Amino acid sequence: MSTSSDKQPAAAGDGVDPAPKPSRRAFSPAYKLAMVAAYESAPNGEKGALLRREGLYSSHIIEWTRARDAGLLGKPGRDIESSTPAGTGRPKRKSSEQLELEKLRRQNEKLQADLKKTRMALDIMGKAHALLEELSESADDQIPPKKS
Repeated sequence: MSTSSDKQPAAAGDGVDPAPKPSRRAFSPAYKLAMVAAYESAPNGEKGALLRREGLYSSHIIEWTRARDAGLLGKPGRDIESSTPAGTGRPKRKSSEQLELEKLRRQNEKLQADLKKTRMALDIMGKAHALLEELSESADDQIPPKKS
């Protein structure tokens, strides 16, 4: 006869997982907006207490604030199409056209900034050239002093 004391704990090689893998937490947009609002309205000494009570990190608040400011969280109580699929926590992959478009936009902004700098440098060089010409002409007009 086998008793409960005869049973041995499952070994690692038995294929039985002694502790199930924890699941990733998912927060609703309404909860995110409520937590950002509560965090922003809390006095400085109570912000940490709010995070500890809710089991959150300051990085959550930072990320959710940025999402709210970018318009990705929408208004509480409405169905919101966010940038992440429900429950996955991962952003949607961008298509190759979107990636190329972003790359070209960044390149265009950099080139426009470089062009602006070049134009400003040319403008300064032109003014410096005109000033040097004017000084040269006024120096030619003056009669050098005679040495005795």
